[in-house]
Amino acid sequence: MNPSPTDQPDTARQSVREFTLPNELVDPARKVIEANRARGKKIVVAESCTGGLVTAALTEIPGSSDVFEAGFVTYSDEAKMAMLDVSLDVLETFGAVSIAVAWAMAQGALEHSDADTAVAITGIAGPQGGSDKKPVGTVVFARARRGANPKEIVADLKEFGDLGRGGVRLQAALCALELLMPVEEEGSP
Repeated sequence: MNPSPTDQPDTARQSVREFTLPNELVDPARKVIEANRARGKKIVVAESCTGGLVTAALTEIPGSSDVFEAGFVTYSDEAKMAMLDVSLDVLETFGAVSIAVAWAMAQGALEHSDADTAVAITGIAGPQGGSDKKPVGTVVFARARRGANPKEIVADLKEFGDLGRGGVRLQAALCALELLMPVEEEGSP
């Protein structure tokens, strides 16, 4: 008598999946982890519009815990203030989707972790929430490095266009992963 499918052990019935996310995200995340590991650097991420997508990509990589320090998902202004010390004045003056807020998020992530590099992402993934000045697809990034020259501000506003919510979030995550690659230190060969 053949055993019924329900008599099979759970592991035999379940398909084994190495990754939850697509290779389009996992491959660059692997490069980020490997490159930072080779340099002995730790990284942290502060996310808003990506809602933890960058963190999820980084933690897909086995052994990422020796490089990836933390991920802050600060979707609301209140969370940005409470978790990353973004000031109400900055939020009210410039808006949540601004270089000033992204920079403050990156600085806050560094302050609340032991990481060497922080990358922050804030934007408008859509389908609502855009305006003439900040349409859907507007995403702002900032990178801060512990011990860097205080005049070094790495921040950029990108307009991906209305690629749909998933498309904007994917492009934002890919850009953030690029920014998490180690940079040459001043005076390095």
